[in-house]
Amino acid sequence: DFLISYQDDFQTIAKGESDLLLSGYIINSLADGTTIKDTSRALISLDLSKFSDYDICSSVVRIDPPKISLYSTGILSLDDDFRIRNGTGLNKDFEGWNKQQFINNAKWWSSDFDYLSITRDKPAYPDAIEYKESGIWVQTWERLYAVNKTTGVKVDMPFHRLYRLNKDSDKVLDIFEYNNQNVFNAINDNYYSRENGTIYINHENINTIRKMVYAFENGDREKGWSYFSENGRFYDINLPWGESMSFEESKANNDAISSQFEILGFDEVGYPDYLEYDRRGVKSVLSWWKFRMKRKSDDKLILFPIHYVHTFNDEGKIIRSNAYYNTKLLEE
Repeated sequence: DFLISYQDDFQTIAKGESDLLLSGYIINSLADGTTIKDTSRALISLDLSKFSDYDICSSVVRIDPPKISLYSTGILSLDDDFRIRNGTGLNKDFEGWNKQQFINNAKWWSSDFDYLSITRDKPAYPDAIEYKESGIWVQTWERLYAVNKTTGVKVDMPFHRLYRLNKDSDKVLDIFEYNNQNVFNAINDNYYSRENGTIYINHENINTIRKMVYAFENGDREKGWSYFSENGRFYDINLPWGESMSFEESKANNDAISSQFEILGFDEVGYPDYLEYDRRGVKSVLSWWKFRMKRKSDDKLILFPIHYVHTFNDEGKIIRSNAYYNTKLLEE
């Protein structure tokens, strides 16, 4: 066996593009004459004062040269007393999950998820830090991607880990992990069927939507707008993602459309549904319509479908409107 020394060029390392430093390759000769070439990676604490001439270190004022610490990932393993903890956990008495539990968790990810991958969360890269009292710690920033086979819930999240090594830097004593627990709650919630409120086919809020739409059909804008809260927000599928209009902006937009088109009629399609959700207490009416209009500039008749989701407050006022339609039909 022998070691071939190799290291990424300085620019690659400085940009954080290398997967740690490559300390070389270990080549093993097998009995059948074939060879196995295994990369030996190393984390090294460097004396940065040696790089003082580089621009990347020009802002360094004072450096305490650390000792060089080296370990190879080829022989790094979990200590028998290994523990992994949630870095944001609130239970002060919890000592963490042990080695076997950690291994079982890894098997769960492998067996219960499709498209599993863990990649470096660029531009971050791993760091090894040697403390005088607690020894060497390695910190990583990675991204986990997977799709749960049972629920279809997608996991696409960054996570941060701190690894504490033993004195010989060949075993991991502890891991402290920081991640978003909401994704695990979503997976657990979807393992079984459950109800989320009540659907009404007849309800006062459905009546409000009909009265509002037909008020606009008959040119009674004052009455039509009276069903909305003046603090409401108006979302339109044709707006850029995340943008919305205020009450006054929506009124102005409606006036601009009315100046260009004559309203011939609004026809209800199917029937509206009123949904009262248990989760978050949202109250929404879903409705479908055919709008019949005539463009004033050329007398062209226009028929286009539109879908609304109107959300109500406890006082029966509309506080949010989501409109889904093809604006190109008004322009052709």
